[in-house]
Amino acid sequence: MILSILLSVILFALGVIHFNWVFGGSYGFEESLPTKENGERVINPKKIDSAIVGIGLIVFGLFYVFQSGLIEYMLPALITKYGGWLIPVIFLLRAIGEFKYIGFFKRIKNTKFGKADSKFFSPLCLAIGIAGVIVELMK
Repeated sequence: MILSILLSVILFALGVIHFNWVFGGSYGFEESLPTKENGERVINPKKIDSAIVGIGLIVFGLFYVFQSGLIEYMLPALITKYGGWLIPVIFLLRAIGEFKYIGFFKRIKNTKFGKADSKFFSPLCLAIGIAGVIVELMK
C-alpha cells in the first residue's frame, strides 16, 4: 500500500509540473527537452502535448491510489490486469531510452538535458518502473 501511495504522489507531482507548463510556467522546461550538441531542440512540444502527458501521469497516479485501497473503487478487470504492467513497462522503456538523446544508453550526454537525464530523469523512471513491478508482484 505504501509503495502504491508513493508512486501516486510522484506521478501526481510530475503531472502538476506538466500542467504548470501548459499554463505558462517555465520551471524545469528547458532542462526537460533533449537537444543536439549545438543546443538545437530535438522536440518542440506544444501546450497540448504537455497537457496530454500531464493527464496521463495523473491517470497513472489515480491507478496507484486505487491499487493502494486508499480510495475504494473497483477498476475494470482489464485495466487492473494490464495497467499494472503497462505503466511500469512505459517507465522502464523510458529509462532505457532511444539510444541517442534519452535514457541510460544515450550517446549525446553533455547537453543540459543529457546531464539532467542521467542524474534525475532516467533514474526516476527506473525507480518508478521497478516500484510498479513490485506493486504488481505483491498483489
